[in-house]
Amino acid sequence: MADVTGTTGTLVLAGTPIGDVADAPPRLAAELETADVVAAEDTRRLRRLTQALGIHTTGRVVSYFEGNESARTPELVEALSGGARVLLVTDAGMPSVSDPGYRLVAAAVEKGIKVTAVPGPSAVLTALALSGLPVDRFCFEGFLPRKAGERLGRLRDVADERRTMVFFEAPHRLDDTLAAMAEVFGGDRRAAVCRELTKTYEEVKRGPLAELAAWAAEGVRGEITVVVEGAADVAEELDAAELVRRVQVREEAGERRKEAIAAVAAAAGLPKREVFDAVVAAKNASRTAPADGKGLS
Repeated sequence: MADVTGTTGTLVLAGTPIGDVADAPPRLAAELETADVVAAEDTRRLRRLTQALGIHTTGRVVSYFEGNESARTPELVEALSGGARVLLVTDAGMPSVSDPGYRLVAAAVEKGIKVTAVPGPSAVLTALALSGLPVDRFCFEGFLPRKAGERLGRLRDVADERRTMVFFEAPHRLDDTLAAMAEVFGGDRRAAVCRELTKTYEEVKRGPLAELAAWAAEGVRGEITVVVEGAADVAEELDAAELVRRVQVREEAGERRKEAIAAVAAAAGLPKREVFDAVVAAKNASRTAPADGKGLS
């Protein structure tokens, strides 16, 4: 219960099941039953969760979602400053990870309020572990922009990322996203599409991006997490065509050719002259190609 001695309260970030309710951490039930305030992304889903766990909340329940996050944060910070124990839960997974929560955590930290967590299921880590791709180094990119041009731009920004990448995506945009990834990263880049994790119809589809894009074109349902292999290590030899392709990707994103060549050379661990020569050779070849040929201009 709230502390009336003037001591500040505690903000608790609680992970919730991403599918199977049996995955709920044991502490979650106790925190839900005893918190002074429960801030939930969707109060209806919270009610279903507590029913499944066979418990009841005793504290005040408020909604805390993207639409009211900015407005409700000061109210929750005020409660915390008054000594309340505030529990934050989202629809699935860990709050603030591509879900509401960051603003509240930042505001609590600024006020010197204690922030702790009840660790729970994570779609990011679950998909990463199931992907079959390297897991020693990875990065989380969340949801890509909905607009095609912005989506391509974001993918070009990470075209040379060597760490395994994890993305969230809506099922109705999956085919377009995989096709864009194949265009920017190369159709042979390995990836895994993880669908309905921990649920009845869980599925992990692994393969090159081009094949996954063709598969997704037939329609995919459910919650989606995409894991993509990172770019080739410096030690891996890149042929001239791949060097030219990487320069083109950067140029299309708005970089000048000189800077694009320098960046590709640095990422590949090669002298700039080697990348420059490959670009010049491709440019000369395009000039002598038939009228419908494609290449650097």
